[in-house]
Amino acid sequence: MTVNTPLCFRGKKILAPMVRVGTLPMRLLALDYGADIVYCEELIDIKMLQCKRVINGKYEVLGTVDFVAPNERVVFRTCERERHRVVFQMVRNQPQVLLESDVAGIDVNMGCPKEYSTKASMGAALLSDPDKIESILTALVKGICKPVTCKIRILPSVEDTVNLVKRIEKTGIAAIAVHGRKKEERPQHPVHCDVIKAISEAVSIPVIANGGSHDFIKEYTDIETFQKATAASSVMIARAAMWNPSIFRKEGLFPLKEVMQDYIKYVLRYDNHYTNTKYCLCQMLREQLETTQGKKLHLAQSTQEICEVFEMADFYEETTAVFEAKKTSVETETPEENDQIEDPDVIKMAVRFDKREYPPQITPKMYLLEWCRKEKHPQPVYETIQRPLDRLFCSVVTVAEQKYRSTLWDKSKKLAEQAAAIVCLRTLGVPEGKLCEGENHLINKRKREDQEHLNNRDHEDLAEPSHKKANFTEETSDLNVPKM
Repeated sequence: MTVNTPLCFRGKKILAPMVRVGTLPMRLLALDYGADIVYCEELIDIKMLQCKRVINGKYEVLGTVDFVAPNERVVFRTCERERHRVVFQMVRNQPQVLLESDVAGIDVNMGCPKEYSTKASMGAALLSDPDKIESILTALVKGICKPVTCKIRILPSVEDTVNLVKRIEKTGIAAIAVHGRKKEERPQHPVHCDVIKAISEAVSIPVIANGGSHDFIKEYTDIETFQKATAASSVMIARAAMWNPSIFRKEGLFPLKEVMQDYIKYVLRYDNHYTNTKYCLCQMLREQLETTQGKKLHLAQSTQEICEVFEMADFYEETTAVFEAKKTSVETETPEENDQIEDPDVIKMAVRFDKREYPPQITPKMYLLEWCRKEKHPQPVYETIQRPLDRLFCSVVTVAEQKYRSTLWDKSKKLAEQAAAIVCLRTLGVPEGKLCEGENHLINKRKREDQEHLNNRDHEDLAEPSHKKANFTEETSDLNVPKM
């Protein structure tokens, strides 16, 4: 039995919160290499409150807990492996309490100097409002049972900084992370170790020193040097860990090629989006971005292409095959009592719609509608139900008096309808518009229609007065918007 003990923030090596970097694959890799605690990338609490918590456990493949936005984007993904060592960092400007049962702690970002945070009275903007800081932290400490921390930057004077931290300490937080630069300073400016040291000596709660990557931390032994210079309880590492997360290894850095391959394995295991993967790998390559490998990475447009760049094409194929087999196995194990569509005349297939496999603004539903028009059939009719047990959706599409559906249930009505359309198209042997199908006739058709539309406009522009041109533009501006 695992005992869930509260996080200790003394004597720890910590992965700092970094936008676009601190996603699940990077956090798990840092833990593998020796990090004691990992912070997720900063997330806005209001967005999280709009998310639906989805457990990808027994009836799913990944074994994760996902927080999914209304647009189906996964805002935050975590798993059991990090549950007792991940700290959820949020950016907030109101003292509302956000309860979070899937992480080991909650952190409030009060140090982000970026304009998107400060303009919204978040991040470093909070440093000028101690009353609001106290209100936010007090509400969190009282409202949840997990440790609460906050991360700040230093103020123009040492005295003001120490006074603020003392006031923060009184809220009851478990630790405070201090980035040793002022909000207007950037990485090229020296980190103010003396200010962090003054804070460490003035308060009794653990102080986590941050900001040493540029001046101090190049390898593991440098972490202790930075800790001694600041008299801090722990050290939080950002850019040095982003460049090579094996900075946490006592035995020394791994070669970058090995680190990137380890990272990609987690990317595949947890279905990380390729754009995020690409960004993190670019940060690791740094000066090597102009090499042949760097240029190939820049051109990569999918996880598969990224794997090819790093000599992992075979691993990609093997992992993909395992996942597909697992999906099929999971579907056969789904309790039949949860399946509310048992019409024997419905043609079924286990498929899902993944928009990453299709060109922008092209979907299976569009292809199916196009096919029905060409064959002079009535347009497809979709009937969708929601399963009460888990609130997932399944859709049945009727085409030429035959019904089709996917046996897999989806997170939204739109996704379920697309899956049903795929079943129909595959059964009929009709192209569905995937990128791998080569030339996309529907895109070409729409381009021709757009060009004809522009040509007609040019022709009519020559013949009509200017006041009629304006009306024509206004009336036809939405003609080419896809109808779903």
